[in-house]
Amino acid sequence: MKKDLHPSNYRFVVFKDMSNDYAFLTKSCVETKETIKWEDGNEYPLYKLEISHTSHPYYTGKMKLVDTAGRIDKFKSRYAKK
Repeated sequence: MKKDLHPSNYRFVVFKDMSNDYAFLTKSCVETKETIKWEDGNEYPLYKLEISHTSHPYYTGKMKLVDTAGRIDKFKSRYAKK
């Protein structure tokens, strides 16, 4: 196997779904700038998610419109000329 292929900076990180405030703690090497105090009293890096398994239509069975950065407007402006 190749040496130094996998990242070596794994640590506990809190992932937070911003659409419903669901959060979970897991190991990751994602880069973050924010921190949050977790239920155990320790402070962990925070990574904000737009969609997780608690808000995704496939898992919830409910359709929910999530318009990030005007995706619908971009689509309409792109195909309005055609």
